[in-house]
Amino acid sequence: MASTPSLSSMGLARRPRIAITLGDPAGIGPEVVLKALGSRDWSAQAEITLFGTQALMEQSLVSLERAGCNGRLPNRQNFSWYQVEPPLTLARVTFGQGSAATGAASFAYLQAAIAQTMTGQFEAIVTAPIAKSAWQAAGHCYPGQTELLAEGAGVERFAMAFVARSPHTGWPLRALLATTHIPLQQVPHALNPELLSQKLDLLIHSLRAEFGLPHPKIAVAGLNPHSGEGGQLGWEEQDWLIPWLNQARRRYPGVHLDGPVPPDTLWVPPGQAWFGTSPHAGETAHDAYLALYHDQGLIPVKLMAFDRAVNTTLGLPFIRTSPDHGTAFDIAGRGVANARSMIAALDLALELAQVRLQAQVLPSRVP
Repeated sequence: MASTPSLSSMGLARRPRIAITLGDPAGIGPEVVLKALGSRDWSAQAEITLFGTQALMEQSLVSLERAGCNGRLPNRQNFSWYQVEPPLTLARVTFGQGSAATGAASFAYLQAAIAQTMTGQFEAIVTAPIAKSAWQAAGHCYPGQTELLAEGAGVERFAMAFVARSPHTGWPLRALLATTHIPLQQVPHALNPELLSQKLDLLIHSLRAEFGLPHPKIAVAGLNPHSGEGGQLGWEEQDWLIPWLNQARRRYPGVHLDGPVPPDTLWVPPGQAWFGTSPHAGETAHDAYLALYHDQGLIPVKLMAFDRAVNTTLGLPFIRTSPDHGTAFDIAGRGVANARSMIAALDLALELAQVRLQAQVLPSRVP
């Protein structure tokens, strides 16, 4: 993410308040949180509170210190604790083994963070990864953290987006998913003009309000190979996707909408802009990409930015970001997890929270 401006340059009266949930205690969540917090002194820019079981976090810290982990560890004075009750006992956690107990714990961490944020205690929540199977074992049948966040915030219109900045060129990648954690065979039935209108509205609002793009350029993917090739390879584009796009262009005259772009070529300009393989790719690439289903968007995003992408939920009354990886049970407890995506998630949460706080103080400056 871009370097974060100082409080004085932003005109902010206070530091943004950020809640961090530790995710599944048996995964790499506690480790990447500790490494991210140790990567620099965040206390000058934000008030950070960790939501979880303090004894487990202390155990993770000691384990990392003993292992001589590759990275600095944080000063305990630079963040606060919110102890989630009932605390999870150390005897019930084994690194690399998600369970009903760890699922119940990670669910409780997020619930507590949502509750405190909804009372105005925080501007942003950064969530470490959870295991959906562990949630289900604990009796919590949610597709993921995004759906629990939306339920806790009382919103029905929300979207999952991914943001990353290229280390090669500095080009910003932004991608939004129209559908998320559903089986592939359900995707054509879930997609419709109303759903895409909701997602596009959220995307445009975010690009304008949070990323400073009043006239964004957005590419919308087709559903079928070659975007249906005139109905020969699928009917969805001709039947409703192209008519919907034409209506959207009339609804948003200040937005440049391209599509439906064939899925196999949609990601060529972003790839060139990301890796710098074409001298003008950054100029021809779009400000954001609307993918119609999970793998259509996330396979290319993870190919380009696996350890740098940030998951952010649009449509919530607060900021939510998360690293774009899972619990990595196979390496949990070994001290080798890469914290780059968690650092990026903290950076983006801080950046967007500052934008929201600045928007709150700007009206007072108007004569």
